[in-house]
Amino acid sequence: MQQEKETEQQVLDAVDKFLIKIKPAVHQLEADDEYPEEIVAQMQEMGLFGAVIDPKYGGLGLSVRTYAKIVERIACVWMSLTGVFNSHLIMAMSVQRFGTQQQKDKWLPLFASGEMRGALALTEANCGTDLQSIQTHAKRVGNNYLINGSKTWITNSLHGSCFALLVKTNTNESPAHKGMSLFIAPKGPGFKMGRTLKKLGYKGIDTAEFFLDNYALPAENLIGLEEGHGLQHALGSLALGRINVAARGVGVASAALKDSIQYSQLRKTFGKPICQHQSIQIYLADMALRVEAGRLLVDSAAAAFDEGKRCDMEAGMAKLFATEAAMKNSTEALRIHGAYGYSTDFNVERYYRDAPLLAIGEGTNELQRIIIAKQLIEKNPL
Repeated sequence: MQQEKETEQQVLDAVDKFLIKIKPAVHQLEADDEYPEEIVAQMQEMGLFGAVIDPKYGGLGLSVRTYAKIVERIACVWMSLTGVFNSHLIMAMSVQRFGTQQQKDKWLPLFASGEMRGALALTEANCGTDLQSIQTHAKRVGNNYLINGSKTWITNSLHGSCFALLVKTNTNESPAHKGMSLFIAPKGPGFKMGRTLKKLGYKGIDTAEFFLDNYALPAENLIGLEEGHGLQHALGSLALGRINVAARGVGVASAALKDSIQYSQLRKTFGKPICQHQSIQIYLADMALRVEAGRLLVDSAAAAFDEGKRCDMEAGMAKLFATEAAMKNSTEALRIHGAYGYSTDFNVERYYRDAPLLAIGEGTNELQRIIIAKQLIEKNPL
């Protein structure tokens, strides 16, 4: 236990040093909305693309509790960066948790080193939360699958090289999830990039669409080598993504609080710093409560994940609360900063633009409420 704590502190110290170096450049990088190649290379060198991958495959083997702390720290400086390795690690986790030994041996070292980077590719133009409605389909032809369809809103799709791709291998199954499968899908012939999508926030990180036109994959790339388990595999890995997004929410909420505490001591109205006005004090107190409560919920969900427990309820609670905290804190930070909060000269407007994505991504917050309620009923039968 002591060694684990020392390792965690070493990793967190390294992340803090990295963030101190990049922080001065973040404002301009955000404004330019260009992919931060050099920073991504530094994250690769630090081993973040293998953060939760087992050391026997070249990963750092960090606990998800430690991983969540890393995510919070980075999101507090520039939330966009967390998406680069989070989406990648969801893909890696789908192989680590559900792949065959041969698949793990082949792919996980490539993912851990960052030599191959990518994401979980689920969403389609007419399908986000309702994944059973996806239209992308695969047909077995000899030792290959021919895949046709499209995906959209996929982080890392432009700069990534491999994806955990959700498709229908049997379009006639009912319920539909019984005919869904998840593939390890590196870019190749038949894989065509579409447009890069413009976004309100989450700048600098590529989010794009791609098309699959008779895109061929070897049958050995079917995760687990058995059709019909794709949705379960995707959702099983998505718990990590929801914990990540929750940690991002804590990071954004914390950044909004820190900036507000500092600004409220500098800005004066009616002859005194605004932090001495009760209305501002109430804002700051509520913001601090949200950060601390969100952090505890994230840690609880991460601990459940580390223990191998089913944690969709815990991850849903953390995701719901922490991302709503980011929404609320960014709004209140803007109010505290007044006109300066609305200015691009300050970081507050970035928090205000980034926060809504967190309430939508990795399953909407409306969906999280439904998941939580269903789990409550299931765990407390009459």
